[in-house]
Amino acid sequence: MPRIDWVMLVYRLPRTPSTPRITLWRKLRRLGVVQVVDGVVALPLDSRNREQLEWLADEVVEAGGDATIWVSQTATAAQERALAAEMAARVAKEYRAITAAAQDAVGGGEVRQRRTLARLRRELRRVGSRDYFPPPERDEARAGVERLAALSVEVAR
Repeated sequence: MPRIDWVMLVYRLPRTPSTPRITLWRKLRRLGVVQVVDGVVALPLDSRNREQLEWLADEVVEAGGDATIWVSQTATAAQERALAAEMAARVAKEYRAITAAAQDAVGGGEVRQRRTLARLRRELRRVGSRDYFPPPERDEARAGVERLAALSVEVAR
């Protein structure tokens, strides 16, 4: 596996008020960052991720904190595998939840199935947007949602 370049946000925010810290952390979670240490998060380098972290760095500074963006590689392949495994494990958990929700919806009525199908498709896109190291659970979740879609089509007939 070729080495991965990472974009890192190194930041420090004042403890009070807590709102900027909470807002930042929620945005970082939506991006799917891996926390390297307190105040240091990373994503695989691409133009989208870099731009997103640059925007967040600006927000940190506007909130009275300090932030810098770094582009780097891990020192060892083992460290890189650990970061990738942590990111994959997080999205695998989300994919398992999608698979379970699709299975649960199979026994529901037509309206419930359609609503669940629409929600799960949105959820698949949301999780997929931060799935940098796809786990096997991704294919299982997609298959579960497609089974629900096929069932919904049959029920509608």
